[in-house]
Amino acid sequence: MAKILFVVSGADHWTLADGSAHPTGFWAEEAVTPYRAFTEAGHEVVVATPGGVVPTVDRGSLAPDANGGQEGADAVAAGLEAFEELRRPVALEEVDLDAYDAVFYPGGHGPMEDLAVDPASGRLLTETLASGKPLGVVCHGPAALLAATGPDGVNAFAGYRLTGFTNAEEAGAGFADRAKWLLQDRLVALGADFREGEPWAPYIVTDRNLITGQNPASSAPLADEMLSRLN
Repeated sequence: MAKILFVVSGADHWTLADGSAHPTGFWAEEAVTPYRAFTEAGHEVVVATPGGVVPTVDRGSLAPDANGGQEGADAVAAGLEAFEELRRPVALEEVDLDAYDAVFYPGGHGPMEDLAVDPASGRLLTETLASGKPLGVVCHGPAALLAATGPDGVNAFAGYRLTGFTNAEEAGAGFADRAKWLLQDRLVALGADFREGEPWAPYIVTDRNLITGQNPASSAPLADEMLSRLN
């Protein structure tokens, strides 16, 4: 049995370009689907957040139109209820990577607010990348990669093939013109080899031990890819 660390945003809002606070948090499906896949395969999941705060779910991620209808929304809500580890997270600052076999970052706009500038997360990402352990990051989760910059100013993910929530998808979600910055632009600027699939369709990119997913639909195939590396 493997022990998998879920690093989840502790933010409950995302500060937009006009200074207003948009309510957000983590995206339910992106946490629930991999959690279900990992635990059903017999693995243990531990949740870590900045400061050990109980993470906030983005209420929009519970809506029927975000889950393919009411049945999907009900399934995600039930999965969230069963995800007990979310209610007793450990402090990200106290995490010892040696205790884990893999690391996973779900998305939601929350990481744009806190993990993008969190030094403890940046160190953990750098260590995980160097360790060779599977590192899965989905949707807006790759915002956390922005904090993985060393004293020399070089980001640990520079030159890596990866993906994340695209400019086109942010525009489709209605936030491209309201955001302080766009994830795709920042990942390109840090030197990553950003790959882009069709908007809203499942799309994952693997490069060495890094596995990234573009959007919520990519969380299931990303989890499957991580599982294949743990078995």
